[in-house]
Amino acid sequence: MKGKYYITTPIYYPSDKLHIGNTYTTVVADALARFKRLNGYDVFFLTGTDEHGQKIQRIAEKKGVTPKEYVDKIVASIKDLWKLMNISYDKFIRTTDDYHIKAVQDIFKKLYDKGDIYKGYYEGWYCTPCESFFTETQLVDGKCPDCGREVEWTKEEAYFFRLSKYQDKLLKYIEEHPDFILPEKRKNEMINNFIKPGLEDLCVSRTSFTWGIPVSFDEKHVVYVWIDALSNYITALGYGSDEKSLYEKYWPADVHLVGKDIVRFHTIIWPIMLMALDIPLPKTVFGHGWLLVDGGKMSKSKGNVVDPVILSEHFGVDAVRYYLLREIPFGSDGNFTSEMFIKRINSDLANDLGNLVSRTLTMIEKYFKGELRKGKFEGEFDEDLRRVALEVPVKVEKLMDDLKVSDALEEIWTLVRRANKYIDETMPWVLAKDEENKDRLMGVLYNLTEAIRIVSILISSFMPSTSVKINEQFGFEGTILTWEKALEFGAVDALLVKRGDIMFPRIDVEKKLEELEKLNQQKEAKKMVPIKPEITIDEFDKIDLRVAKVLEAERIKGADKLLKLKVDLGGEERQVVSGIAKYYEPEKLVGKNVILVANLKPVKLRGVDSYGMILAASTEDYSKLVLGTVDEDIDAGSQVK
Repeated sequence: MKGKYYITTPIYYPSDKLHIGNTYTTVVADALARFKRLNGYDVFFLTGTDEHGQKIQRIAEKKGVTPKEYVDKIVASIKDLWKLMNISYDKFIRTTDDYHIKAVQDIFKKLYDKGDIYKGYYEGWYCTPCESFFTETQLVDGKCPDCGREVEWTKEEAYFFRLSKYQDKLLKYIEEHPDFILPEKRKNEMINNFIKPGLEDLCVSRTSFTWGIPVSFDEKHVVYVWIDALSNYITALGYGSDEKSLYEKYWPADVHLVGKDIVRFHTIIWPIMLMALDIPLPKTVFGHGWLLVDGGKMSKSKGNVVDPVILSEHFGVDAVRYYLLREIPFGSDGNFTSEMFIKRINSDLANDLGNLVSRTLTMIEKYFKGELRKGKFEGEFDEDLRRVALEVPVKVEKLMDDLKVSDALEEIWTLVRRANKYIDETMPWVLAKDEENKDRLMGVLYNLTEAIRIVSILISSFMPSTSVKINEQFGFEGTILTWEKALEFGAVDALLVKRGDIMFPRIDVEKKLEELEKLNQQKEAKKMVPIKPEITIDEFDKIDLRVAKVLEAERIKGADKLLKLKVDLGGEERQVVSGIAKYYEPEKLVGKNVILVANLKPVKLRGVDSYGMILAASTEDYSKLVLGTVDEDIDAGSQVK
């Protein structure tokens, strides 16, 4: 083993669905973890879920379940997604795990006993979705600077963590460890926007909700979610427990891979926590960019969320992984459109890689009945292909060490494209016409096979399933697929190939875009209309709902949508105007028991008085409407409760 390598993603906040932007972080971490394993490192890859906080408690209350019941269901779906995306994590931590809760309580107590946590009162602005406190000056247009949502003014007893005490020490550490915050622009943001202007002590407990880890010595307080969540990187390894072998082996972390929006927590709060606990800091916190849709960050509220499950079903998991890893440059933002995605699949996967594999296999089967052995190696074309094949793995290793994942894939594709060019240069189909060129033809196909073998090893970290398919069709196995053999040209002795299905069929862009558009329209049609603001039981009690029997119904002249109804309320008859003429023939309504809002203030519609409103359910686009009725006969005028 070359050494240990500990890589983490942030632990994800449970939401109803992770979009492809969230998926990006985990796919990148997986590619790095797989590459390091291939390269001979002892790897530990951690991911998980951050399950406490006021937002979770509020959602659970609205759904009528406990917070734990709510997060259990969401966590199961997240694990299913990681399985689909072929994520090779070594541990999945949940902040509701018993060992984590105990360790966080111990961490909080240690910091309190040391004097770095003290009790006071918090009064200020709080963003519930981000679980973050902000000063007046940090707000942007009076809203959360991170997510742009409304903030709440909060005042409550709280414990505080002395961030200000460690400001100079943290700044000195960052300046002396240039790789601690990457890329460089993230480091400059943290220093100039947060540290140098002055750190304020951080509120680290709440009393206004209960869904969190109780402070062990003051249980009316729960631990602030970021102290809770950030601690996972060490509690997952056994810190704070009797079994610390993983902690002693893997800490400090080699890479915390996080989105640029949470770099502040990981490069200010987290390192100061570790300093206060006398624990070494992680070697690197890398703040990657976002995958943008139409120039903006993906968000449910914007309606621009891209579902990785749907993409995987249509294009395959490895195609999704490839796009994510290829499209976001080192530390910058990337873009997603369905058209860009499909064109990238066609150009890089179908035309370049898929075509290279298919052509080579076809020629080996056609000219040599699938049997491959070493042939003549001669000339500048052979030597140049060999040179590129041996240079690429060395360059890829350096790029992956520097976390330049997109650049590493581009480097691999220089070999894919060079091999395709080699086919055009050597023209195997011409060589096949003359029996005297048989050894040379075998040599050309052997060289192509060796280039593909090296490509297969290199892409195994990025597109594991595709690598397996290539290996199966060419018969690559065993020691010729190790990292050491990626640095050697000529490792194959003899093979029997067997061509399979085309790995990446070329996609009709226009046809597929139309198909995806129809799918999106269906999803939009099925999307639930947002629920209106909550009302109290007293407010609801003001609404008087009654069963009303329809006695008469007729159309209102000049009003295509309106019907005039006479209804019986059990001793009282009323006239009601209802906009249901497009959905019901008047004569078919007579005798129905409908539900009437009986105490609605009278209105005049098209000159006709209406004393109440009949309830109905409709789709959002009003393509369908159904009257609210009672399913058994009951006296007219009965209250609906």
